[in-house]
Amino acid sequence: MSSLSIILLTFATLAAAGGQLLLRVGAQGRAEWLEFINWPIAAGLLLYGIGTVIWIYTLSYEKLTTVYGFTALTFVLVFLGGVTLLNESLSYAAMFGILLILAGLYLIST
Repeated sequence: MSSLSIILLTFATLAAAGGQLLLRVGAQGRAEWLEFINWPIAAGLLLYGIGTVIWIYTLSYEKLTTVYGFTALTFVLVFLGGVTLLNESLSYAAMFGILLILAGLYLIST
């Protein structure tokens, strides 16, 4: 995989993770449909969309089996963002799971 692909996929992953975190912020404590129309949800959808477009572009010249591995990095970033930015809990089992995901991503991308 080229360094440009890695950069693009990293940016796409950051955008998708940021979008997921913003979606959580915008949805938290909401119950009525109209309450879900707010700036964090709009920004989250925009970021997620940008990440998806970059991911699709990268698919135009890289193998799906390689590119798809980077979606695993989104799980890691969303989890870490939830813990650091949203004060969600962190356990040893979850940390071990994150290490396994990172190891798998490394093995897939080499």
